[in-house]
Amino acid sequence: MCLTCMCVWDFFSFSSEAALRIRIKGERAPELQLELQDDDRTNLFLTQLKSAQEEAALKLIKSKPMEPLPPNAHRSPVPIPPQRAAGRSAANQPPSSGSLQTGFNSSTSTNQNTDPVRSLASDFGFEQNFCHALKVEEKKNNQNRITASREPPPVPSLPPRKTPSAPTNPVPPAPIMKSKATSSVGFDTSAISGAKSESLSWCDSPTSNSMRDTVFLSQTGQREILLKHIMSKRENEYVDIKNFRFFVGTWNVNGRSPDSSLGPWLSSDREPPDIYAIGFQELDLSKEAFLYMDSSKEQLWIDAVERNLHPKAKYKIIQIIRLVGMMLVVAVKKIHVRNITEVASDHVGTGILGKMGNKGGVAVRFVFYNTSFCFVNSHLAAKLEETERRNQDYKDICARMIFNMPGSPSLSIVKHDVVIWLGDLNYRLFNKDCGDVKRMISEGKLKQLLKFDQLSIQRQTKRAFSDFIEGEINFIPTYKYEPKTDFWDSSSKNRVPAWCDRILWRGNKVELIEYRSHMELKTSDHKPVSSIFNIGVKVGDDQRFKKVFEETVRQIDRMENDFLPSVSLSKTEFFFIDVKFRQLQRERFLITNDGQVPCHFAFIPKCNQSQYCKSWLRAEPSDGFLEPKETLEIYLEVYVSKDSVTMLNSGEDIIEDILILHLDRGKDFFLTISGNYLPSCFGTSLETLTRMKKPIREIPITKLIDLEKSKVKFLIGDGAANEDRPLKIPKEVWIMVNHLYTKSCDQEDLFQTPGLQEELQHIIECLDTSIPDSIPGCNHSVAEALLIFLEALPEPVVCYELYQRCLECAHDSRLCKQLISLLPRAHRNVFRYLLAFLKELLKHSHNNNLTASLIATLFASLLIRPPPSSASRQTQQDRQKAIDFVLGFLMAGDEE
Repeated sequence: MCLTCMCVWDFFSFSSEAALRIRIKGERAPELQLELQDDDRTNLFLTQLKSAQEEAALKLIKSKPMEPLPPNAHRSPVPIPPQRAAGRSAANQPPSSGSLQTGFNSSTSTNQNTDPVRSLASDFGFEQNFCHALKVEEKKNNQNRITASREPPPVPSLPPRKTPSAPTNPVPPAPIMKSKATSSVGFDTSAISGAKSESLSWCDSPTSNSMRDTVFLSQTGQREILLKHIMSKRENEYVDIKNFRFFVGTWNVNGRSPDSSLGPWLSSDREPPDIYAIGFQELDLSKEAFLYMDSSKEQLWIDAVERNLHPKAKYKIIQIIRLVGMMLVVAVKKIHVRNITEVASDHVGTGILGKMGNKGGVAVRFVFYNTSFCFVNSHLAAKLEETERRNQDYKDICARMIFNMPGSPSLSIVKHDVVIWLGDLNYRLFNKDCGDVKRMISEGKLKQLLKFDQLSIQRQTKRAFSDFIEGEINFIPTYKYEPKTDFWDSSSKNRVPAWCDRILWRGNKVELIEYRSHMELKTSDHKPVSSIFNIGVKVGDDQRFKKVFEETVRQIDRMENDFLPSVSLSKTEFFFIDVKFRQLQRERFLITNDGQVPCHFAFIPKCNQSQYCKSWLRAEPSDGFLEPKETLEIYLEVYVSKDSVTMLNSGEDIIEDILILHLDRGKDFFLTISGNYLPSCFGTSLETLTRMKKPIREIPITKLIDLEKSKVKFLIGDGAANEDRPLKIPKEVWIMVNHLYTKSCDQEDLFQTPGLQEELQHIIECLDTSIPDSIPGCNHSVAEALLIFLEALPEPVVCYELYQRCLECAHDSRLCKQLISLLPRAHRNVFRYLLAFLKELLKHSHNNNLTASLIATLFASLLIRPPPSSASRQTQQDRQKAIDFVLGFLMAGDEE
């Protein structure tokens, strides 16, 4: 047999007399089957064969040592389950030589002297001599190399549906579990501890022991997940708490450029901070910034910050994130940069449609040594009476701010050791006269005034920021001043002074040193605010870590030999009643670890699917760890958004899914999800709606499906032939536009202030179930409902097939009008009706603060959308052409 060829050898049977049969394959040799005695000569033969394989493989493969990974946050130590990487790990694996590699690093390496302890220690943040600046793709590849693949379990088939209507509560047949050969890697604990493994063996034969390792030991990726979990539980045994100084500042700059030094704000203390987190609001007040356009003022303020950081230290900016007027800058001392890992950022707009960035938040998270931090800079809804809207903005930011990092679970704001929230929170003083407030300020009665502070009241009543802490306020209100002065606002609006600009925190070992305003800076109508914190950070000790690490490895060995994980679920079948568009429903169940070892669980995708569930379903949490006897509550959430409503309306999808809950080294559980969906006019095509003279809920589901698929020619509705004609525009569009036309032409900030979620749900329900004479809710809620309706249309008002022509003719008003005439009847009528209404709004711009540019920017993104297949390739130039297209109609004369 040629030893230079690739050899594959495996053990496929045992005999009771300690004899074994071996099958040997080679690329240029016939398959051989040998039966050998389990003795020293056989062991010598197998050793020589394995050695020859490795030598041949090394000639073919020149693989590099795997670079260590940046450390993970210990607060949430659950990496991505190995089975989720199964699809891509094979592509990233180096070619296998067929031999089994022992140790924690399963990738082939030419460096045979690599210390496994140092390799894993670097994964926990204790190795100082490696580069933390891995590229994202390299990080993915490295994680894939140490993750063993797992074939997804079989998917149980759904029962046949007898009728096209929504099922009641189908129960799938019991899944058939296929036996799968486990890809296993043996762990040589002696490489770490210098001692022999304490695992039990089938017999004293070393050959049998190696075979047992091959067949039964767990996969590397699963073992490392468990290892990290146990190490995080024992971190108090190898970490020390070291205090570091943090500067946190916030300033609403009112759209102005820096005109003076920021030194009195950023570097007024003797001792330089270790880390800066600096937030700005209203960096850019231009209406066009609604769609996240670049701001010329961004770099001006960044330069001003860099010039005015504390002169006694050198700093490096590690992250900047901006959303329209909100910007957050994080800078650290250069000596600490190597200890900053897992940097990520995200933004959430809470303006119109829940995404416009005139209000919302930006955030940056990172891990410093072994402590995770999250800084949130927000600008909440304005005006004295909008307390509930501010509370809603806070809840939206908490729910939607998600940090996604390659190879790790998504993290929300609260899943960090320390969270610091700063910004113009816009909470005012309840029911206080402006003159009385100014008098009490001049008399120094700040504590009495703070009894009327909206934020303090919302925290006490647990409506917002209930688990955050704020320092004692000993400075006068920071809003509202005449710009360039220290005088209170003297405009006709006569704003009541208020503490709009705040800094709060949550977490342990956080000590507030200073909480103050900076009256010296007069650029804006707000004064900047800052806090100085001493925060205890977990810093690891290498020697103690190594000791705990070795103990943990031996503990895992014993657990793997003696026990298998086991959990029980309180419920596996779930039915959601009357699922509606944009209305969240939740069901919960309990998962209990009834075994004797810690276990890791995760929802995993079904075969040939990339996600573990359909788009309208989510599990929270979707993975996690359980200690023995520990119970965790898991919520299943059903929420029909614009992305899933059309498929449900048309009957192409139903509320039915099966979730696979996988237990590492254990069995899979199958959860049945079902329910009934109530169709909505939101997400239904314009053509279908014009053929409905009744509310959509009164239309039989079978006829609704036929209408949506255009398979029938009849029209819904009773009466004579004239009454059978389709409506010129959908009645739902007319009802909303007529309400706005008659009641809100003079409404201030129309289409700029978001509606209330509760009112939006009432409006949607009203349009789905009736033809109302009036719509419930305020003008802002009706305005946003109209925008949501347009955004949810399966085919935009300007059809996908005309999108490119629309961009090409945007410069020529004559060509634009010709293109509109090519639209289908319902689309053409809706476009003309909406544009007539918007032109009427512009006649009241002195009251509603609307401009043609603002309306065109907002409605162009709804009326003219690129086809889904090319949406990701849409450029800023394309967006501007769409805006110009709408703007041309808005600026045209009434006769056109």
